[in-house]
Amino acid sequence: MERYPFAFDHSRPFIQQVGEWVADVFYDILPEAGFEIRDEQIYMAYQLERAFAEKKPIFAEAGVGTGKTLVYLLYAICYARYMKKPAVIACADESLIEQLVKPEGDIAKISKHLQLHIDARLGKSPDQYVCLQKLDSARFGYEDVDLYRDLYESLPDFIHTHEALQSFHAYGDRKDYPHMNDEQWNRIGWDSFQDCFVCEKRHRCGQTLSRDHYRRSADLIICSHDFYMEHVWTYEGRKREGQLPLLPEHCAVVFDEGHLLESAAQKALTYRIQHNVFEELITRLLKGEIRESLAVLIDEAVDQSEYMFQVLERQTKSVPGSELMEIELNEVFIQAIDELCRILTAIEEELVFESELYTLNEYQLRIVEEHLEMMQKALQLFREKETLICWATESRNGMTLVIMPRTVKEVLKERVFSARMPIVFSSATLSVEGSFNFVVDSLGVSDYLSFSVESPYDYEQQMSVLAPKWAYSATFSEKMKAAVSLLERTGGRTLLLFQTKEDLNSFKREIAFYQECSQMRFLFEGDQEISHLIAEFQHDEASCLCAVSLWEGLDVPGPSLSSVIIWSLPFPPNDPVFTAKRQASEAPFEEVDLPYMLLRLRQGIGRLIRKSDDCGFIAILSRELQEMKPLREHVEAALPKGVTLQESLEAERKEHVDVNHYGI
Repeated sequence: MERYPFAFDHSRPFIQQVGEWVADVFYDILPEAGFEIRDEQIYMAYQLERAFAEKKPIFAEAGVGTGKTLVYLLYAICYARYMKKPAVIACADESLIEQLVKPEGDIAKISKHLQLHIDARLGKSPDQYVCLQKLDSARFGYEDVDLYRDLYESLPDFIHTHEALQSFHAYGDRKDYPHMNDEQWNRIGWDSFQDCFVCEKRHRCGQTLSRDHYRRSADLIICSHDFYMEHVWTYEGRKREGQLPLLPEHCAVVFDEGHLLESAAQKALTYRIQHNVFEELITRLLKGEIRESLAVLIDEAVDQSEYMFQVLERQTKSVPGSELMEIELNEVFIQAIDELCRILTAIEEELVFESELYTLNEYQLRIVEEHLEMMQKALQLFREKETLICWATESRNGMTLVIMPRTVKEVLKERVFSARMPIVFSSATLSVEGSFNFVVDSLGVSDYLSFSVESPYDYEQQMSVLAPKWAYSATFSEKMKAAVSLLERTGGRTLLLFQTKEDLNSFKREIAFYQECSQMRFLFEGDQEISHLIAEFQHDEASCLCAVSLWEGLDVPGPSLSSVIIWSLPFPPNDPVFTAKRQASEAPFEEVDLPYMLLRLRQGIGRLIRKSDDCGFIAILSRELQEMKPLREHVEAALPKGVTLQESLEAERKEHVDVNHYGI
């Protein structure tokens, strides 16, 4: 196999030659294979050539249908081969990853039409794999035990033996169990409280073994934003512990749907503390021969941790529309934290003496020390409350205290943007009303390139957008009746986007009582694995897909997606993370809420028209558009060129938007 898809001249700049080859691909090779030439695609290619040549971040905003994925893949593959290191394609979530690597996806198209063998491998997040320890608990538990026993028995034979591992094939991927709902999966899927370091099954674990596979990729490693930021956050710690980083050295990064990177960075930078985990870990030391002074301190630490979480439980309150519970930081809670920190410091000092006596298992001791160090770093943030954001979450394993530094800019600047390599932020929505400031400021990027090209589609002829008038301020009942009326008109074929799981679940309960929709098939996020749900929606033309997380990345061209119902304007929740953002802003609505909502709304609208002969309508079921004229003006400005808001539910029957285009 040739190293490059063109004859490389060593006397000329490599990236310049890549640009010439890319031009040949779009002007000659792909058109001969039946692809349409798009000026927007050519323009993007020239812009990326500059970013790869100068090794700079670039914000590449290209509208739906410009073929931006093909462009960045061509550059990434060539650059990876030139640098002899893989390029990383980081997608916003797992469903976007599946869109990229599916048999009819862009990587497959490039491989087929350019006769390129592309070595692209998936680096999936740990929570996408079965945890063998949790599976053991689940199959002897009280819920769905037959399901988990069948899963256990279907695992590869090498899982159940202690012989040397001679061969390996991938197993344990969430995608392999599509009919399992999210609740069932969460009982066996890896989570951040699993202590992989001391797990005797770690060398036969699906996620560990798959890591060795994707690290060997020659061209592309495809992962999620979350996974990439976890790599960044744990890079130094893993090296210090003698472990390999999650990702190998790489030459470039593409952040697909790059406007979502900040939330992934925040998620990766959080500290999570749970009493049950701490107690189980610290009491391991009692199994060894330790001095009485240390044993007393361990008992004190367990008691104090339990007390701190009792205080925490009294200081939390639920936030409507969010799983994050707000914490009121009073003096009693801060004192409980300070006392626990004091005891942990005393334990750390005692462990110095214990390590010199060699009475404790060195490996176990190191794990405990790492956990104590993490807790100290997290809890000491409370000494300067203005530097942190904290919240609590509730699960079957008890309450979790979550602590996050208020800003992630410094970490991103030091560990991502300081690397001299091409970093591409790609999305149809990176700017707000013509400015990149909202995304750029949130990430802390200073020296960057940017460009924006619009979609080639004729939205004025292909799309209608409805914003109905309401008699009773858009009550839930009114929205249900409006949604049912619209679903009747399209015979299903609809994506319904919700802001919260509560809204989705309320719709799920109520739609069963509407006889008009009794013959329609509804698919709900959380009932099955997400990529399987998307495939079902695409193949069952008259079905409806209801989701919270599919505002970005969903690509379902054709009649299966003929309308999008947006249940409410996607403003950010009033959870602790966005509350902190608002507190740090002089104009919270204009600088935080409005830009976030407009970006997300544009993404939701972008799900409808995916090819040049698609058509249909968007319905925004929002009270605010009727009551707030300035907000309505902002929303209208965010719509595709030539599209305006229509107030009547009959407006989708405009002559130039035919809802019967697909035989509806």
